[in-house]
Amino acid sequence: MSPARPRRSLLYMPASNSRAIDKARTLACDVVILDLEDAVAPDAKSEARETALAALVQGGFGSREVVVRINGLDTPWGRDDLTAVAQACPEAVLVPKISSPADLKAYATALAPATKLWAMVETCQGVMTLDAIAGSAAPLEVLVVGSNDLAKEMRCRPGIERTPLLAALSHTVMAARAHGLGVVDGVFNDISDLEGLERQCLQGLDFGFDGKTLIHPGQIEAANRIFAPEPTEVDWAHRIVAAFELPENAARGVLKLEGRMVERLHLEEALRLIAVSAAIGRQ
Repeated sequence: MSPARPRRSLLYMPASNSRAIDKARTLACDVVILDLEDAVAPDAKSEARETALAALVQGGFGSREVVVRINGLDTPWGRDDLTAVAQACPEAVLVPKISSPADLKAYATALAPATKLWAMVETCQGVMTLDAIAGSAAPLEVLVVGSNDLAKEMRCRPGIERTPLLAALSHTVMAARAHGLGVVDGVFNDISDLEGLERQCLQGLDFGFDGKTLIHPGQIEAANRIFAPEPTEVDWAHRIVAAFELPENAARGVLKLEGRMVERLHLEEALRLIAVSAAIGRQ
């Protein structure tokens, strides 16, 4: 994953709704996910696929990353989805209910090298095998938490604080970071509860997620604001970079900067923050 590509807000759009897709071209989200799976009724699957393909051909999404979530290969629509979407070559394909590296391979072999593979983490088995999934040979780029399906399978009651899911959330972030992948938090279901959404975005930020998947345009502002680097963070990052660029610090691994110990690992994070902030500014 390019560290300079913001993925603060990732909006699911039902691919069966062409008007919603048109609206997505004007929204402030970083990523548009054209959804062929959960957001589409069984009798509308084929039509939704054609609408998504037409939207990819038409383009017009600007700097927004465009991803297509297809149905699983174990469904009546998955194979046709994969074949058609692979030929359209979107930026990425999001695949559901990945539980093993073998699941990923079945999708990866059908995709062109230019199309990245994103995987939903939404099964108990998937959580238990995350290290193998994240480290597989497939061209995997991003892990996306599917908290609703995971909670259903666990038979738990997450609530806003998601206490039963905290271990899975943390494990997903660790697996992603261990293998250099992006990682995105699950959706918040209560569209009317903006305070609850903010609390959950802040929780996701604390856990280390890059951003949050969303189900309504009204949720974009909170996700963009909370997952964007704060100006004070960016300012501090610039000072870290400047300190390490001084000739006398070229070979040093640790510095004392304004009373704080700064290591080269902080330099790496500082460069990432500066790049993301700059990319957001260019949108």
